[in-house]
Amino acid sequence: MRVITGKYKGRRFDVPRTFKARPTTDFAKESLFNVLLGYIDFDEGPVALDLFAGTGSITLELLSRGCSRVVSVEKDPLHYNFICKFIEKLQDTAAIPIRGDVFKYLEKCRDKFDFIFADPPYTLSELNQLPDLIMGHGLLKKDGLFVLEHGKVNDFTQHPNFVEHRAYGSVNFSFFKTSEA
Repeated sequence: MRVITGKYKGRRFDVPRTFKARPTTDFAKESLFNVLLGYIDFDEGPVALDLFAGTGSITLELLSRGCSRVVSVEKDPLHYNFICKFIEKLQDTAAIPIRGDVFKYLEKCRDKFDFIFADPPYTLSELNQLPDLIMGHGLLKKDGLFVLEHGKVNDFTQHPNFVEHRAYGSVNFSFFKTSEA
C-alpha cells in the first residue's frame, strides 16, 4: 500500500497477506482523489470519516493530504491493529482509529464531517442503506461529501442525494451531498 501524494507521498506499508480486506486499487484511489479535488479543499484541513477502513489506505491518503482529523472505523481486530501501527509509526495526531461496528458507530456519532468515505464489503446486505443512514443521521457538514465504494450491481442514481458516479474497472464510487432544502 503506497501513499499517492501529500506529506507522506511515496511511503509504503506492507499489508499482511492474511488480510480479508479488499484494498481500493492504487489506480482507483488516485482517480478518486483527483475527482475529490473538485469537491474538497484539502488546504483547509477538512474533517473526515473512513468507514469500513480495512487496510487504512484511504485514511492514510486523507492524513497525507492534510485533513485536520480522520476518524477510521474498523471492526476486524487485525485490520484495526494494522491501522494503529502505521498511525503510531507516522506519529500523526490527526488520526483517530476506532475499533467497532460501523452501524453502531453511526447510531451514536454526534460529530459532523466534511468528507465521509465508506468501503464496505460489496456483498454487505445493508450496503444500499448506507446513503440513507449517513444523510439521516446528519453526519455531513454543509457542503459535505459522502463517497460510497461499491460493486457494479449497485445503482444509486435515483437517490435524492446522489450527485455522480465514477467507475474504474470493477471499482465503483457513488457521490452524495446533502440536499439544499
